[in-house]
Amino acid sequence: MALRLDNQGFSDTLVILGAAGLVIPAFARFRVSPVIGFILVGLLVGPAGLGSLTGAVPWLYYLTISNPEAIEPFAEFGIILLLFSIGLELSFRRLWSMKRLVFGTGAAELIGSAMIIAVALHFIGQGWAGAIGLGFALALSSTALVLPLVGTTGAVGRGAFAMLLFEDLALVPLIFVLGALAPTATADGWSNLAGVALRGAATVVAMYVGGRLILPRLFGQAARTKSPELFLAASLLVVIVASVATTAAGLSPIVGALLAGLLIAETEYHSEVEVITAPFKGLALGVFLITVGMSLDLRLIAQNWPSLLLAVTGVVATKAVVTFLFLRVANSRRGVAAETGLLMGSPSETTLIVLATAAQAQLILPSTASFWQTVTAIGLTITPLLAKLGRTVSRQLESRSTADAGDIEIDEEGPGTVVIGFGRVGRMVADMLAVHGQRYVAVEADIDSVEAARAQGHPVLFGDVARPELVDRLKLDTAKALILTMDDPVLTVRLARRVRLLAPNLPIVARARDTAHAAELYRAGVTDAVPETLESSLQLAEAVLVDLGVAMGPVIASIHEKRDELRQEIKAAADMLVEPRVRKAKRTPRKV
Repeated sequence: MALRLDNQGFSDTLVILGAAGLVIPAFARFRVSPVIGFILVGLLVGPAGLGSLTGAVPWLYYLTISNPEAIEPFAEFGIILLLFSIGLELSFRRLWSMKRLVFGTGAAELIGSAMIIAVALHFIGQGWAGAIGLGFALALSSTALVLPLVGTTGAVGRGAFAMLLFEDLALVPLIFVLGALAPTATADGWSNLAGVALRGAATVVAMYVGGRLILPRLFGQAARTKSPELFLAASLLVVIVASVATTAAGLSPIVGALLAGLLIAETEYHSEVEVITAPFKGLALGVFLITVGMSLDLRLIAQNWPSLLLAVTGVVATKAVVTFLFLRVANSRRGVAAETGLLMGSPSETTLIVLATAAQAQLILPSTASFWQTVTAIGLTITPLLAKLGRTVSRQLESRSTADAGDIEIDEEGPGTVVIGFGRVGRMVADMLAVHGQRYVAVEADIDSVEAARAQGHPVLFGDVARPELVDRLKLDTAKALILTMDDPVLTVRLARRVRLLAPNLPIVARARDTAHAAELYRAGVTDAVPETLESSLQLAEAVLVDLGVAMGPVIASIHEKRDELRQEIKAAADMLVEPRVRKAKRTPRKV
């Protein structure tokens, strides 16, 4: 038993590292969010999973988390590093430009959602003070999950980040207000809140001034040593000092981490800091998600599933609708507002903090806090699913609004050349077609790219080519050529195969990731497949030969010759995979 206790932390560390090493590549292979993988691992190895069997099966001890409380500090550090990395991507100028979105829409969304949830809870028997505490707790959304899913740029990322930022800033004042609402609270609670506000403001100003003076010199010295270890140590030191300073002032440590990131973003070393701290952020975030999974008890969920389902649905629906309405008031598009609303619908990791504070202040019963903790864990688990649902709803709404606004129509002469995908590659192809006077129509599934391209005069349709009705609308049987530039290998092969059946003589040129994908595209019926790896290698060879003084004419001729040679090899490899199937089909006797 003594040996077990001595190795407890080591065993838990091995389980966490093993989970990170297995979950990320395994779920990436199947195109599933690692978020779900980490939560499932926590559910499996936690005290409600295999951990409950260690008494009967002792060797399971080494495959389970024996002390969930011991890894919670690592999870909190993961959230701190996440806010730090977000700060690295921002700047004070960008943050100032978002002030109306942060303090206007963000405040309205949090207060509106909290009040609606509080009123609903009061009508089902919860006292007003407890209902308000629960309302604000459940109105918070997950920074740790939402921002990795959508980032901080783009229409959805910008709106989600603004609201999440206000929630993070409001966390500490909210905790103080709940303490002041406690039955045993005195008037000192409100005076303490004012004192925290003053100390917090002074601390932030001091950090800003000190950071602008000290950080460039600190990282400059670290960079001169050319030691990655010292650079990493300096980065972590800044995060820790900033978090400790804001905590000492009475603010949340995540505010200090965000401010540290913002200060470093103003220096020339921000890219190096972002790269060198990325692995720690991902691992620590994985630990946080494992703790979320460990808080789930399937037996408890099975016993109370009707009330849990109603609670999760009610919270998600309320927050999604409120967020949608306020974003629409802020002139966001319907699709963007709907996607952001669903993405922000589930509760947050900070919800657990507020629930614990409300229970400690005797505003809610411990059993009530436990119920809503389970609701929060379920909400965090389904966040990636809500994100996917939000994207689907957004596409449907944007498709309708784009059609209502008057879309580009394919005339009787046909579309000319059809370019599927109008990203970096598709735009370059379209530009070359325009230079040579060739008509074309492009199709893109991202509405922001569509609007930007149309503003520049490009004929771009909004739509998802995975939908058969859109492919039919393009009139590919009358097109001159089809160019597939999407960065989705499976969809590219599927679309090529379908179009080849519709238009047997249509030239189809497709972008391929590598030679194996190119061979698969040739089997699907494309005329030409262009592997990215092959073309980059040929361009490198061309550049170095010219730099070595070889005449341009022979270089271009040899590059074309090599390209044709490699293309024939890929086609031959594709044919070799097809011919055995044909011979096998010929040998198979037909049933009478």
